[in-house]
Order: sequence, then C-alpha cells, then structure tokens
Amino acid sequence: MADAFASNLEDDLEIGAAFAATIGGEPVVDMWAGHADVAKTRPWERDTIVNMWSSTKAMVTTCAHMLVDRDLLDIEEPVSRYWPEFAQAGKESMPVKYLLSHRSALTNLSGEILPIETFYDWDLMAEKLAAQAPLWLPGGESAYHNVTFRFLVGEIIRRISGKSVGTFLRDEIAEPLGADFHLGLGDEHFGRVAELLAPPPRTPRPGAPVSNPTILLSAGNRPEWRRAEIPAANGHGNARSVARIMSALACGGEVDGVRLMREETIANAIREQVNGMDRTLREPISWGAGFMLITAEHPFGPNPRIFGHTGAGGSQAFADLDAQVSWSYAMNKMTMKGARAKRIVNALYAAL
Repeated sequence: MADAFASNLEDDLEIGAAFAATIGGEPVVDMWAGHADVAKTRPWERDTIVNMWSSTKAMVTTCAHMLVDRDLLDIEEPVSRYWPEFAQAGKESMPVKYLLSHRSALTNLSGEILPIETFYDWDLMAEKLAAQAPLWLPGGESAYHNVTFRFLVGEIIRRISGKSVGTFLRDEIAEPLGADFHLGLGDEHFGRVAELLAPPPRTPRPGAPVSNPTILLSAGNRPEWRRAEIPAANGHGNARSVARIMSALACGGEVDGVRLMREETIANAIREQVNGMDRTLREPISWGAGFMLITAEHPFGPNPRIFGHTGAGGSQAFADLDAQVSWSYAMNKMTMKGARAKRIVNALYAAL
C-alpha cells in the first residue's frame, strides 16, 4: 500500500495526499506525503486538513440516518412534514428519499444565474428551493445534486434537530469519535489547510446553473468558502478523520462505544433506490438513500456492501460492512487523472 501511495506522487499525480484505513474499527494504515501548497514550500503534515468536496455528503447522509435511527425522520414521508414551506410548486407529496437519492429534480434554480456568494446564505437558498418547481418529473432517474443537496437534506436535519448541519456533525459525530472533521471551519484552523489546485474554470454557457462544478472548485481556497457550512461540498478534514467516522458504519454503526446508529438503519440506508445513467454525471450510478453504492463501472472494492461517497478531484470516504473496513483518500490536486485511490484500495484488499 505504501508503494501504491508513493507512486501517485512519483508519477506527479498529486501535490500532497493522505490515505487511511481501519479494520474492525482499528486504525491499520495512516499515510501522508507531499506538499500542502501548490508552490511546494509547505510539507503535508500529520494534522494537515483539506476540503474534501463531495466526500462531505457521506457525513451529511450519516447525520440524516442518525435521525432516522432515533425515529425522528422517516424518509418515506413527505419533505413537507418536516419542512412545511417545501409544499410549494407541486412538491407537497415529494418524499424525503427523493432528496437523498438525487431524484427530486431540484438540481439547480431554474432561470437564475447567481454569484457564488449566494450559496453562503442558507436561509435565502432554502427559501428559493422551497419555492422551486421540479425541473422534470421527480422520482425516476437520478440527477446528481452537486450543491442543492446541501440545502435540501441539510434543511431537514436543521428543522428536526434544531441545529445546523455543521453543529450536529460536530456534536453528534466528530467530537464523540475524536475526528478532526469540520463543516464550517474556524479561522484558527486555516494555517493547516492544504491549498487546492483547481482545474481552470470554464465560462458557463448562457443559462447554465451556478452549480456548475468548475465554478465551485475555483472558490475552494477562499476564506468565506471555508467558513461557510456547505454540507454538499466543503467539509474539511483528513483521511484519518474520515476513515474514523466511516469505521463506525463499517462496524455496524458503533465503534469504541460510540453508537451512531443500528446496523438495521445502515441496511436501509444502503438499500438501492435507483441504478442507471445519472443525468448530471452522465455515467451509470447506483444510489442508496444518500450513499453511493458499488456498480460494475464503479466497484470501489470487492464486496457487495461497500458504500460511501467520492469527491471532486478524487477524494473518497467509504465503508465496507462485509469486511468491517473503512478508508479515505484526501488530496489537494483537483484532477480525475489516474486511478490514484483505486490502486491503494486494491493493495489494501490484497493484504487482507
């Protein structure tokens, strides 16, 4: 595994990166190397953290299913039961599971091109999405909700728990597990955040939604982006912290005496909701209720009950219920070139 990890840097596929894995809740691999800045003047340290992009969705999905486990949320029920204002524009009967499985047809705000700063205003975006009509008939094929997942699922968590998603995640998951993961990063942590090298932004075509990923990627190094709570995309952590959180799920919902949920709840969360060509990603994807599942195109590992989420540029957060294994990959070079995490994961399973 160390050889596979080192080859990513030797082949110039990364600037800096980290990989961590657990078996049965025990840390077995914790590697980091390279640099935390694009100029390669600052080494990637043990406590370096980085924006994990959509791997954050695995954390937010976990928050949602903790509420399910506590009988506070039923994903078969209409969203409007928990968020009354959502019952506009024909959405009064839309079930929560459509939001989690990217089938709500609310991928963006129709007819609006908004500056990135708008996405830092939670109340405004929640209000706009509550009033938004679905862009097509909900409940069929999936269309990945790059950023709107933040407000759609996050608002339900906020309405039920009375806490913002970042606060809920901190109080109920990160602090009990001792995981260095943050949603809404404090300024005191900025000095150890790895600088992102994003791909060049593309000029959006007329009428394109601001959720265009290249627009968002360009915001990743901004202080205001780091401070905001963007549960779809801006969780800051490292491979160690994410593997730690996912280890609880890999072990049936509990690790080291900290219980997040029952294994029955996990089984329901990873029951397939939809499998097919995703309208946004334009590739075959299998979705549970918020978690990515394995497919022939994206096996992630050899066992059937592997679930989690990937992030833009190559980050990963996954759990394997069959092997009680969890792993995470974090890096700061935003590119999908090369099977960077895959080669390490293959080495992990070969060693089991």
